[in-house]
Amino acid sequence: MTISSVSTLKADVLIVDDTVDNIHLLSTMLSKEGYNVRKAINGQMALMAAKTIPPDLILLDIKMPDLSGYEVCQQLKQISTTAHVPIIFLSALDDAIDKVKAFQAGGVDYITKPYHLEEVLARVKHQLTIRQLQTQLEVRNTELQQALSELKTVQAQLIQKEKMIGLGQLVAGISHEINNPISFITCNLSPARRYIQELVNILDLYQQKYPDPGPDIEAAIQQVDLNFLIPDLEKLMGSIQRGADRIRSVILGLRIFSHLGESDIKTVDLCEGIESVLLLLQHRLESQAERPAIQVIRDYTPLPRVTCHAQQMNQVFLSILTNAIDALDGSHESGAAVSPCADPKIWISTQLVAPNRVAIRIRDSGPGMTNEVRSRIYEPFFTTKPVGQGPGLGLSTSYEIIVEKHRGQLTCNSKLGEGSEFIIEIPVHSTYSEDLRRDIKSP
Repeated sequence: MTISSVSTLKADVLIVDDTVDNIHLLSTMLSKEGYNVRKAINGQMALMAAKTIPPDLILLDIKMPDLSGYEVCQQLKQISTTAHVPIIFLSALDDAIDKVKAFQAGGVDYITKPYHLEEVLARVKHQLTIRQLQTQLEVRNTELQQALSELKTVQAQLIQKEKMIGLGQLVAGISHEINNPISFITCNLSPARRYIQELVNILDLYQQKYPDPGPDIEAAIQQVDLNFLIPDLEKLMGSIQRGADRIRSVILGLRIFSHLGESDIKTVDLCEGIESVLLLLQHRLESQAERPAIQVIRDYTPLPRVTCHAQQMNQVFLSILTNAIDALDGSHESGAAVSPCADPKIWISTQLVAPNRVAIRIRDSGPGMTNEVRSRIYEPFFTTKPVGQGPGLGLSTSYEIIVEKHRGQLTCNSKLGEGSEFIIEIPVHSTYSEDLRRDIKSP
């Protein structure tokens, strides 16, 4: 930008001087150059004018009866709306100490009286050019910060979307591959138990009809310990049945969690989704070498079925519950390494907070978080865990799912040493579902 172009911007200049002739002279010159000029004949008027409408530049006399120019400058620099306004001091004082004091007070330039009008005009244009460039730089920095934030959000969304696609494909593959053989095993367990019982009955009849089987058969009976084998065989079949049932329940939990073969938006039972996540996390809830088993305390109030992104809601439950378990395991949720919790508990409650709004509360007995950590938990890629133990996407993605996609609220209450609580609130029914359906159908 050239200096000559500044005059076309009609910058607002405040002239502060207790000498009327000086104000008139400067005002006339600046007005001819196209500036909007305001005037103040003392420090109090200058402060009031600058606070009411901050000018683009101030020409400030030093020696004034009520407040000196130094004092006016210092007060303006303490006010957020006027702190960045450039101030040029005008004074007959020509000592170096006076100039140093002016710059220490916050001035950007110093013109000694009697001054040349062309010099004043050139310095005014110069400072306005600098201020305009600074303003443009600040605007550009703000835009860049916003672009960086949006880029991080988009990057987090892409990474999380890719992870969920991969997880969905993995779940689909595992469910398909395991479901067929486990169904075969489960279906054949019942006739196998019946056949074994029939063979045992026939063996029992043989023992009744032929109480003296002979030495070779007697030796074989003793070798296999028939009296122990027959009742233990029934226990063995029962264990196989329970194992098969457990595998089938895990497969069902996977299918509920990922909602395989179902539309993305549907009406679901949120408690069922929570239970599917707990089922998948069962291995982490069990006792570890460093801590006892985590006790999950449920307080489910009956809720209406909620129309939502079913798979994404389960993703939110998974992220929050995983973080709670990490905290109880002694991870870095608090911002510093801590020992595992001696009495680990997770409380989960549901509540209908309004006719069309439900709340899910998930609280843990972990170490809690500092205010600094809590203020940053929804930032993409922010994590207190060691490198490699988490990308820091879970809560930022959860916030997007709850707040942006479901028009709900996700809040966190936590104090250091008092655990953490996440509160999810979403509407039961809302027009958002129609908006999202359109988004899904659009190419």
